[in-house]
Amino acid sequence: MRFPSATRRVYGFALVWMLCGAALAADYPDRSIRLIVPAAPGGGADFVARIVGAKLTESMGQTVVVDNRAGASGTIAAESTAKAAADGYTLFMGQSTSVVIAPQLYARLGYDTLRDLTPVTLVARVPNVLVVHPGLAASSVAELIALAKARPGFLNFGSAGNGAPSHLAGEMFKTAAGVTMVHVPYKGAGLAVNALLAGEIQVMFAPSVSVLPQVKAGRLRALAVTSAVRSPAVPDLPTLWESGLPGYDISSWFGVFAPAQTPGSVIDKLYRETARVLQSPDVKERFSREGAEPVASSPAEFGAYVRSEFAKYARLVKDTGIKPD
Repeated sequence: MRFPSATRRVYGFALVWMLCGAALAADYPDRSIRLIVPAAPGGGADFVARIVGAKLTESMGQTVVVDNRAGASGTIAAESTAKAAADGYTLFMGQSTSVVIAPQLYARLGYDTLRDLTPVTLVARVPNVLVVHPGLAASSVAELIALAKARPGFLNFGSAGNGAPSHLAGEMFKTAAGVTMVHVPYKGAGLAVNALLAGEIQVMFAPSVSVLPQVKAGRLRALAVTSAVRSPAVPDLPTLWESGLPGYDISSWFGVFAPAQTPGSVIDKLYRETARVLQSPDVKERFSREGAEPVASSPAEFGAYVRSEFAKYARLVKDTGIKPD
């Protein structure tokens, strides 16, 4: 069968593209890789990126350089990645704040999450923990809800700032439980936790890494985790779903992204190498100490997860009327 010349040219271009992609994957990487992090050194995204980056350096034979670009809820880092060359040498340790929450809060961003970023793999989930001041007369989620209903507006819940996962978790709780609490935003999770310890606020939906040491020391009381399943870091702590709020599921997460149009062969290689890293016992142990759960989902699975999270936060922001600072 003889195809028309135009069709032959299309097939020819496709074949050349496939062969080029295969050759690129075979040689990739042949120089250092930049991993952009949307946070300052010492934060959760930085912690995850440095562990994964160091392991990828060992397994791929090229240095993975962590490039911290904090500010603007992580949107500076996301935009830098979106505008980088699509060759696999610029990656992004995205987190829920910059990838799926910020686009719902800011009308003008220099990137479109679903168009400009290619998912590689979900690296880790980190549930928040519902904690209260130990002086509060609530030892369970049911008792907290009863107290909030008995005294509407009496309880204050703190967060790391407007639009932070800790803020959205509180708004989701208010809606699901049908209660009224006053939101008090702080400039970072650390300041909010300090306010909770001092009794300035009574409730917080805090990152596990920020509060588990205080819970173990008896300075805060943990009532539940915000994820759909229990956290390996605190297996005896129930979920909010189990505690009478079916469907409640909100967690911080971290995942690797590349610029759009990065060859599929490179994405697949990055996924395989990162998944291998996340299965190593020492990485699992280090993540577990911080309350993080390694995941290693495929690019397709991660893409579907990002789309579902994007839609979830769009609904939540619309329903609650949350505005950025």
